[in-house]
Amino acid sequence: MKKWLLVGAAVVVLAIVGGGLAYYVHVKQQARDVKGSSTVEFVSTAVTPPAPPPEPGVAWPTYGHDPERLRFANGISLAPPFRTIWTFPARSLVEFPPAVAYGRLFVANNAGVLFGVGAKNGRKAWKYVSHRCVAASPAVDGHLVYETFLNAPPCNRKPSSKLTGELIAFKVGTGKVEWRRKIYPSESSPVVTAGSVFVGDWSGRVYAFARRTGKLVWVTKLHGQVKGGVAVSGNRLYAADYSSHVYALSLRSGKIIWQAKAQPRFGHAGNFYSTPAVAYGRVYVGATDGKLYSFGATTGKLRWSQSTGGYVYSSPAVWHQRVFAGSYSGKFFSFDAATGSVQWQFRANGPISGSPTVMAGRVYFATLKRTTYALDAKTGHLLWTFPDGKYSPIVADAKRVYLVGYAKVYGLVEKRAASVRKLSETSALRALRKAGLRRLKVVGTHPLAIRVGRPPKGKVAVEHVCHISVRGARSNVRWAGGVLQKLCR
Repeated sequence: MKKWLLVGAAVVVLAIVGGGLAYYVHVKQQARDVKGSSTVEFVSTAVTPPAPPPEPGVAWPTYGHDPERLRFANGISLAPPFRTIWTFPARSLVEFPPAVAYGRLFVANNAGVLFGVGAKNGRKAWKYVSHRCVAASPAVDGHLVYETFLNAPPCNRKPSSKLTGELIAFKVGTGKVEWRRKIYPSESSPVVTAGSVFVGDWSGRVYAFARRTGKLVWVTKLHGQVKGGVAVSGNRLYAADYSSHVYALSLRSGKIIWQAKAQPRFGHAGNFYSTPAVAYGRVYVGATDGKLYSFGATTGKLRWSQSTGGYVYSSPAVWHQRVFAGSYSGKFFSFDAATGSVQWQFRANGPISGSPTVMAGRVYFATLKRTTYALDAKTGHLLWTFPDGKYSPIVADAKRVYLVGYAKVYGLVEKRAASVRKLSETSALRALRKAGLRRLKVVGTHPLAIRVGRPPKGKVAVEHVCHISVRGARSNVRWAGGVLQKLCR
């Protein structure tokens, strides 16, 4: 009898081990990266490069630039290297970038102070002290600035139903409060479109408020805290939360159209801090399980997922059928928007938490080690760095780039090459003769080409100085080049 009990116990143990192993294999299989397809719920023509904001004077109206949150500075051609023309001391951590409109920047620090700053000179125009914490970008529309606020300090409090936040609308010129609405603590950067302001909060609610009056249009409760901003495309709003879910809501009513979930894994599925980006019929969003996800915008079905080796708090940027995002692994990625395949990756000097911006074929991001990078968006090659920045580093208008450092905002302009004086044939020959050079002969006119001295017996040396090609023996060419270089600068 004892023998049979031991046998039975062994069978039970084997069954448990076998079941556990089967469950492990199942979860492992479910958590694998999924490769996407360019023929399934992907429309390469579905994204139109975001046009300049319709309202004159508004250059960068919201976090991510546009309601779809694509983070692409369409129509802005500024390119590095840059030089600093002013520095604004924000006094405290600036986690999210400014909105830019009407010749001003509107930016908030983590200590809860919202500033209006002159775009041209970096001087403070006004400030509003909220006595709350802030972790969001403002939005601008119709000469009003909208900002969400968290609870009162300390800023790292655990979420609680007793804590409150606010959404406040300010006049752009004076910073005077136009209207305010009490919500739960919110770090959801507002987006303004279709006559409403849309935000989420820690209670898991997504709200639509009338942009002029602040009247509540609708509110929808989701499963978990909404930490990021919401994105809008067409007649739908897209949100993600800390219950591992992504949602599509009706823009008009707030009704949930579909909900999807991050892939399962051991411990807990990934949560979403990242703000979604919507393009090509897809929703792109990063998760704390270390993956970037692509869901079908129409159906909510998972279309691809790609591991990065670390948390993805970064909100993705979308440009030319590429999706860009950084990871806590210290790597910055370019993904194929249709399939999720990694096109290139760049190893930075530290973890990447903030979101990138694409401008004039360059992609910009910053690391927690306080360095801002500019890479060639097509190849990933390093083009420029700046010794400050921590989260989402740049926004811009047609004239200037505004770079967000740890507790400073910098106004940058392009470093232009020194102007070159164009020399006439007569002036060039006169200068060379005055310097003692002889046997000068013009051997070309487009561009101007001058032979110096006797034709050499060996190889002819050639040097291009400004717009002039100098030819002859090497010693004569160097001599003539030095003379012309001084003259044409």
